[in-house]
Amino acid sequence: MHFIENFFSKYPQEKVIKWFKQICLAEAISWFFLFTAMTWIRTDPEGVLPIVYISTIGSIHGLFFTLYLLFLPATRKIYTWDDEDSVFALISAFFPFATIWIDKKIARFDRE
Repeated sequence: MHFIENFFSKYPQEKVIKWFKQICLAEAISWFFLFTAMTWIRTDPEGVLPIVYISTIGSIHGLFFTLYLLFLPATRKIYTWDDEDSVFALISAFFPFATIWIDKKIARFDRE
């Protein structure tokens, strides 16, 4: 994980925070579209369009999920999260729309 911190140390903290917030939102939105894709594939399993849609949306969601996980160590260092907050942020990536909550509640400097 040291190489990730070295990579992000080249950028100002404000820029990393801005990217992290955008990734949190994009990951949550991609969850929504993934749910629509899963619903569409269940209603029309033989169609070509649902298969193309779910594979495209699944790839996009996977990209945002991976970016979220890559940004976690840098964000942890910026916000000086303890282990509990870091694990909570990691686990929240696996639940729908939880990254928005991480962005709004955990990723702040004025936390108590």
